This record gives sequence, structure tokens and C-alpha cells, in this order.
Amino acid sequence: MSAGLFAQEVNAQVVDSQKEKESGVQFSYEAGAELVSSYLWRGQYNGGLSLQPTVSIGYEGQNTAFSAGAWASVGASDWCFRKGQPYYTFVNDDGDDEYDGTPNTYFIPELDLFANFSFFGASVGATYYQFFSWMENTRKFDPNYQLELTLQYSLEHFLEIPLYVQWNTMVAATEFDYHDLASYASYLEIGYEHTFPYEITLSGKIGMSPWQNETYFNSRFAIVNLDLRLEKAWEFDACELSLFAEGSINPHMKQDAFVFEAGDDKLYNQPVNGTIGLGVWF
Repeated sequence: MSAGLFAQEVNAQVVDSQKEKESGVQFSYEAGAELVSSYLWRGQYNGGLSLQPTVSIGYEGQNTAFSAGAWASVGASDWCFRKGQPYYTFVNDDGDDEYDGTPNTYFIPELDLFANFSFFGASVGATYYQFFSWMENTRKFDPNYQLELTLQYSLEHFLEIPLYVQWNTMVAATEFDYHDLASYASYLEIGYEHTFPYEITLSGKIGMSPWQNETYFNSRFAIVNLDLRLEKAWEFDACELSLFAEGSINPHMKQDAFVFEAGDDKLYNQPVNGTIGLGVWF
């Protein structure tokens, strides 16, 4: 009985493999999560201990591929909204400071939806960033969003060099203000990845902001991210585990940079940050 079932399973796998080779298209999916000590994003510290799950589906062809999915981040401090002086102030007609009623915290739950289509090493994609901030006056979550378009080219497709160039530009947001969207806050990244024996991967990237905007706190062209990540993976029948460490230097970030007050967390405007994490993928 067991021998017959084993033979049937092998035959089915052979047939599926032949179909994939004939069609040249292979459907794929990915699901998993990472637990990180710090949430780092493009040279910025965006929160402390965080759980970051992700799921995606798509297909891979001989020269084309498509994927779509969702990514989220919920930090341990996201649900501990500190009360006190709100982070945003403005001067009223009498010359006195007034506050907008926002609690004294910056780190909030985040949900990103993304889609990406690639062809012959080039790819185009879009990411919808959804943030859930807490409104003190109504005690309800007030969602706000950003929309970003991405262009990328990978040299690995033709030259077998794991080097890529990526351009990102914000094109929409909940509130239009000249500091961000009128200047179309953009980010240029160049990255490289090398895999050593025993499933050890070292990746590095350099990120730049080409012109003035408040997203990256620069008034002109600036290098805002020097990032290095070392990762070790273990493959099992049901899943893959990974352990990694990542360090980020933002040469442009200064202690006295103008940033929204991040409550009692003093790491937000630090030029040097790091994180360690554990990931599981299915």
C-alpha cells in the first residue's frame, strides 16, 4: 500500500514538472513573519520591538514575473500611546502655541499593500502605505495613507551579478503639502547581495534622496542610508528559518534635525541604528 502511494506521488510530481516546463509559467506564494528588535526604514528608526508579517502570491515565467501581497508592522509600543504634549504645534493669531490634539507618539501600526511586475530584469511596482494613528479627541483610529511608485533594474538577469538600482517616488498622500508631494519625495537605492556557503547571505545598500523633502529631512541631495545585513538561513521540509543582524548609518541625520517628537523614544533621530531579528517562511 505504501509503495503504491509513493509511486503515485512521484508520477504526479513528474507530470506537474513537465507541465511547468511546457508552459514556462510557475505559480508561487510566500507567507511568513519577522520579529525584529527595531523597525528600520531607509536609514530611519521607525520603532522598537515589532512583528512584521507578510504574504504574497504571483507567478514566474521565463522572462517575466508578477507578485502582489501585503506587509504589516505592529510594534510593542504602538498600542501604548503616551499622553502629554502632542507632537505638532502651531502659532495662532494671538502668537501663542496651540496643539492639534495628537498624542505624544510617532510609532503607529502600519499595513502596506504592494504589486510588482518584472520583465527582462526591469520591474515596475506600487506600494500603498496605510497608517493607523490615534485621534485623542475622538478616541478612534484615523487612517492615513501614502502611495509610492517604484522602478527597478537588476543586473542579475543578464550579467548574473546580484546588483540592482531602484527608484521610489511618493505620488499621493492623505494630506497634500508642498514639503512632500509637491517635491515628490524620492529615494534612489543601489544594492548588492552575495550568498556564501551554508546559506549565509551578506547584503549591502546605499540610499540617496535627490532633492529637498521632509520625508528624508534633507534640503538638497543627500546620502541617507548606508545599510549592511548579515543573514543565516536554515531550510526544513515545512518552513525556512532565518536569523539576521542589520546595521544602518544615516550620514545626513543630525541630533538637532527637525522631526516630529517621538514621545520618550530618543532613538528616532539617531544617525546610527541596528536591529536583530528572527524570521520564519512557509
